[in-house]
Amino acid sequence: MRRQRELDTPVYYSTLSIVMDEPLRRRLRNMGWLLVLLGGLGILLPKLVSVTISFLIASLLLLSGLIVGYFTWYSYNRSGLAWLKPFTLVVLGLLILIHPLAGAAALGLILFIYFLLDGFAGVSFALALKPTRGWAWTLVSGIASLLLAAILIAGWPFSSLWLVGLMVSISLLFNGIALLMLTRP
Repeated sequence: MRRQRELDTPVYYSTLSIVMDEPLRRRLRNMGWLLVLLGGLGILLPKLVSVTISFLIASLLLLSGLIVGYFTWYSYNRSGLAWLKPFTLVVLGLLILIHPLAGAAALGLILFIYFLLDGFAGVSFALALKPTRGWAWTLVSGIASLLLAAILIAGWPFSSLWLVGLMVSISLLFNGIALLMLTRP
């Protein structure tokens, strides 16, 4: 009787099962190689990556400020408070364009939070994948993100100009390697 009850009890596994067909494996492998290439290039040119990221964010802030300003002009142009958001976006974008080092320092703080969350997510995901081939590389990627967060906050804000680009590039490299290891047959 007891044996029958044991057989009827469902068994729950704490692992995540991923079914990877060949087209998905090929796409993930290509993405992994692209991330490895971008990460390697960024490691060689970290200041360029930092300044590029600062300029990209500044451009996005400027563009969004102009778009919001356009709609404010046609919608709420009588209200001075309605102009606060477009004004803030444009001024912040211009400040980052004029002072990319300050923008890189602010990005350093944001990236610290990102790497911290990415590291915890990577470690959690790796533990869920545990018996799957390549799970250890996902764990290494998560631990690398946690280490990058610690290094970034230790050098912030003085080394932000080159450290932001280097950290983003190292993260891209480890994520690419983890993808490549997960797609092995």
